[in-house]
Amino acid sequence: MSINLPDFSTLLNPEIQQQTQRLADAFAETAVQRDRDGGSPLAQRQLIRESGLLALSIPKNLGGLDGNWFDVMNSVRILAQVDNSLAHVFGFHHLLLATVRLFARAEQWQNWFQQTATQQLFWGNTLNPLDKRTVVHQQDGIYLFSGQKSFCSGAIDSDMLVASGLDQGTGKLLIAAIPTAREGIELHHDWDNMGQRQTDSGSATFRHVRVEQHELLLEPGPLSTPFACLRPLIAQLTFVNMFLGVAEGAFAEAKQYTQAQSRAWFLSGVERADQDPYILRHYGEFWLQLESVRALNQQAILQLQQAWQIGEALTAEQRGQVAIAVATAKVAASRVSLDISNRMFEVTGARATQAALRLDRFWRNVRTQTLHDPVDYKIKELGEWALNAEFPQPSFYS
Repeated sequence: MSINLPDFSTLLNPEIQQQTQRLADAFAETAVQRDRDGGSPLAQRQLIRESGLLALSIPKNLGGLDGNWFDVMNSVRILAQVDNSLAHVFGFHHLLLATVRLFARAEQWQNWFQQTATQQLFWGNTLNPLDKRTVVHQQDGIYLFSGQKSFCSGAIDSDMLVASGLDQGTGKLLIAAIPTAREGIELHHDWDNMGQRQTDSGSATFRHVRVEQHELLLEPGPLSTPFACLRPLIAQLTFVNMFLGVAEGAFAEAKQYTQAQSRAWFLSGVERADQDPYILRHYGEFWLQLESVRALNQQAILQLQQAWQIGEALTAEQRGQVAIAVATAKVAASRVSLDISNRMFEVTGARATQAALRLDRFWRNVRTQTLHDPVDYKIKELGEWALNAEFPQPSFYS
């Protein structure tokens, strides 16, 4: 008896896969040096613009490539295998497009989508709802944003920003889509971290930045409906594919090094490192971990895609089912990526720690990223579901 499993490859656009792989190959050539240098990857961001993939998630009738969420997440994963910083800003670009799609009126997001597709606009992030230092006050029908924001990934060299602030009178969270070049916006080159070194996740200052009514995302607004509440799940699933990509990249680098450079331990009784029983055991464990996360990731993307197609009719229960699938994949991907990027040195040996190789960049990248959203809270949500059948309460992180 044969078991017919879904062929997820049939859900991917092969041309998009090929274009993404060409980008990844180009990024891989300079990934080590750029990790050493830090700063802004302007040349690589320009390659993304020229690839046309900034329009990947935009519908065809608005000038886009009409990619589904399998296409988007797979592209993030492929880029993360060689450069998680660029995977991050690319993934967040599409997350921010989804943000305006879910939070704004149709005439708003359709106009922004058309502009993005025709002009290859790059979107950057100054949203960070946990940073409440930006306040908004109204003056003659204009909204003025003033304050600071942290962790503004991809804002430098962007064309559009999604920004947020708290209404000075009501305390309500207001989110807007505005040009990066708008007067009063200052993006600081102050990101110098041990990992994700080229995400430009530094700070921003807003000095009486004028925002028009039509630039605010008010209808339906942030997290206002079950469909709008897909936004944080898209963010979480983007992280899943970043972490999975990092784990796959670390695995590929370790495998190449083991086969070409590593030496068998003198007590192993074998001539080559790839015959060492303990090294083989590690690789067997790596494979089990990767296959488990791949399966969970595919299931989560499938549920997200189905929910996306339901649209405004999505129920809270249907949204909750997606949240559980995404949280499960997120926990698994976080653990596996941290473990493989650490234990890769068990199968490569002491020579692999030389600074010139910078093989530690895989661990540094994923360690930096996983700390922004503590996995313990995801496990708690899964426990509430497993024991009490309670779905996670929608927030910008669940």
